[in-house]
Amino acid sequence: MAKTKGYGVMPAAMTFWNADETFNQKETERYLQWLIDKGAQSLSITGSTGENISMGLDEQKHIMECMLRFIDGQVPVYAGTGRYTTAETIDLSLCAKKAGADGVLVIMPYYLIPHKRAVMNHFKALRQAVGEDLEICLYNNPRFCNYEMNALEVKQMVDDGSINAIKAAQGDVERVHSLRYHCGDRLTVFYGHDYAPMEAFFAKADGWLSGMPAVLPKFCRTLFDICTVDKDVDRANEYWMKVMPFIDYFITYNNNDPHWHEVFKYVLACQGFDAGLPRRPLGALNDGEKRKIDALLADMGDIL
Repeated sequence: MAKTKGYGVMPAAMTFWNADETFNQKETERYLQWLIDKGAQSLSITGSTGENISMGLDEQKHIMECMLRFIDGQVPVYAGTGRYTTAETIDLSLCAKKAGADGVLVIMPYYLIPHKRAVMNHFKALRQAVGEDLEICLYNNPRFCNYEMNALEVKQMVDDGSINAIKAAQGDVERVHSLRYHCGDRLTVFYGHDYAPMEAFFAKADGWLSGMPAVLPKFCRTLFDICTVDKDVDRANEYWMKVMPFIDYFITYNNNDPHWHEVFKYVLACQGFDAGLPRRPLGALNDGEKRKIDALLADMGDIL
């Protein structure tokens, strides 16, 4: 099957677990179809929002294969395959390619914080292993890795053919401007956070790859269209204000407690999914947190 470049609203899809923390395949598949039906133009699976950090290697391969088989080319799919070691990253990426992924979303090696030359060699080795016909999206996330590839370093990776795309997860829209200036149209740029997508679209981001599209896909697709099709700044700003109370709750003021995984699973449960809980050590919201989210969702009304 020919590979297709990801674009537009790309939810970082969640993975649903049963009560015993095994993979809930049937409900996850229903959820993936819902994302597509609500306007997702592409999908990312088994990434950070999909809890890949909690998966064993063989388990992640199985989950990727199940999801890709279900999606079956309806939209482009990028599979999260980044691990600390180059060998495991290549192994997972080859599995994703064989299973039909259009691209791989690869977080930079984390925890031991390798130097930049080692990181670039990591991606060069990945490209050599998977070939030229698979999109490689650099997951540039300083929050998770404690370092960031700057625009000139990203340009070097584009120049040598290591990457085709980037998830700019730092959040500052300046990253979109800088990447556009240095890399032009040779790099697909996804805004990778949840608090300034409107500004990123007007800065010519190609899409939005983050967690909020995974729980509010209809809203996110409508916002994307207002910005990129209608090009209506005033209407986009007015529409964004409808979701600001939710943004304030789960990003701005909660100091990561409750955790956004816990919030997102509950938001999906409120929309009719047997979403389960994140794997431990995370868990359930308390009653007060649930009441707060219930009220926020009720106030959002028809944007859900």
